Amino acid sequence: MSFVISLFFSIVEAGGREVSKSTVDDQIDVEVAVYNNNIGLIKDKRKIKLPSGEGELRFMGVASQIMPVTVHVESLNYPKDFSVVEQNYEYDLINSDKLLDKYVGKKVKIVVWNEYQDRKETVEAVLLSNNNGQIYKINNEIFVGHPGIKVLPEIPEDLIAKPTLTWLYDNKAANEHNLEVSYLTNNISWKADYVVVLNKEDTSANISGWVTLDNKSGATYRNASLKLIAGDVHRAPVAYRSKAVMMDYAMEGARAAPQFKEKSFFEYHIYNLQRKTTIKDKQTKQVSLLEAAGARIQKEFVVEGSQGIFTR
Repeated sequence: MSFVISLFFSIVEAGGREVSKSTVDDQIDVEVAVYNNNIGLIKDKRKIKLPSGEGELRFMGVASQIMPVTVHVESLNYPKDFSVVEQNYEYDLINSDKLLDKYVGKKVKIVVWNEYQDRKETVEAVLLSNNNGQIYKINNEIFVGHPGIKVLPEIPEDLIAKPTLTWLYDNKAANEHNLEVSYLTNNISWKADYVVVLNKEDTSANISGWVTLDNKSGATYRNASLKLIAGDVHRAPVAYRSKAVMMDYAMEGARAAPQFKEKSFFEYHIYNLQRKTTIKDKQTKQVSLLEAAGARIQKEFVVEGSQGIFTR
């Protein structure tokens, strides 16, 4: 089944309000902070020109796994001139069934290929039902299903292509706003893996560490500033603190400068990537965390047991 539709990203009138749309093309910066417990904090900064007075802004390109209750928006350059009076999260996304559901009782066009005359023919039809198949009325006859390409005049206003945040706002600034939108999203996580290779004498080792970032949040973050936070939100597990301590061991002969810079923040450890990176949706990305040679190793033999297990 095919559809011919058009999308227009312009300011239109809807319900007496001017509607503005912002896509990732307006983005001037994005920051991604990823926690261990499958949560990420996104800060999306965009330059947006808004009409004065009350209006509606559709902020597109957000993560599909967004937590709507965590959304915060503010104007960085004109904070007193921009206020939000209502916020909505639109997730009724387009698919073929939903599109046809919106056109039940309305006229549509069906383009069919006439193989005998080797040309296309267009048929006007009224869609009577889209329940377990389509039923059309064509020239006062009822057709249960019909081959061909279904052509719809437009996308209904209440259907969207991607998850969208919608705000009703009041704007007093005449110039462009630098809007910063922050929110938490699920399904983005990271972990660190280490490989230790001992020398023959077991006195030193080469150590390499990799960060594995898994993004299933439903959005792509292009040219993003990346922070990795060791510790769950509101708590810092002992396991991740021990990993941070491991990186403080004495190392000699480092082969390359580390890409991440560590700093402590309360009980957390934060690793800032020292360059921008693109994190695609449904992508597993690996970044070198550390690589060093000649880490000193001390071998210890430990015996654990209980006196009760020994017999005379």
